[in-house]
Amino acid sequence: MCRHAAWLGAARPLSSLIDEPGYGLLRQSYQPRRQRAGLVNADGFGMGWYDPARPEPVRYRRAVPIWTDANLPGLASVARSTCLLAAVRSATVGMPVEETATAPFADGTWLLSHNGRVARDAVKDLADGAESTCDAAWVAAAVFQRGRAGAGLGEALVDVVVRAGEKDPAARLNLLACDGASVVATVWGDTLFLRRLDDGVLVASEPLDDLPDWRVVPERSLLTVTGGDVNVQPL
Repeated sequence: MCRHAAWLGAARPLSSLIDEPGYGLLRQSYQPRRQRAGLVNADGFGMGWYDPARPEPVRYRRAVPIWTDANLPGLASVARSTCLLAAVRSATVGMPVEETATAPFADGTWLLSHNGRVARDAVKDLADGAESTCDAAWVAAAVFQRGRAGAGLGEALVDVVVRAGEKDPAARLNLLACDGASVVATVWGDTLFLRRLDDGVLVASEPLDDLPDWRVVPERSLLTVTGGDVNVQPL
């Protein structure tokens, strides 16, 4: 399993997802509170953000525990964007621990993180050109292939999650994706929460703090955040 989080709204630094909150992703890497499988998330971490000077998002990924990267606090405090995505990884047994297996995966303007596990046979026939042999990379490749065929971000996530879930009933397919203007997530086998603020929306596997206004996103649903609009619909 993994933990991931995203922000859409007024520009803020990546540290707002990682080490500023009391239960940001840094703490969730060694002390998750809502994780249903696995005890720690020490098999890598990654971040993605959008800069108006670049046509594609910027990524920073490592295959080491997030707490071992001495350069991260400085980077996360200055990397600012209106759309952020970050994740810490707990590798599925048998999957490689390498940067190419670490979220966020990217294609064009799309960034994607997978919290869960799925049999690779359930997704390998849905996509070509996975970045790594890990299950999450195959899930990402399947989503990206649908995007290149013309599907929207939410449509691509739903198609892959539903088809993979039918082939592997034990799969956990919580996906979190963004394109710079929207954040889209699926809930399929693990927890997801959202919090609306005056200047944007937070989405995370589990609350980043103990404030009371976090909202549970129901199981087997699709969450779409665009601008200040939040929509939840069943899968």
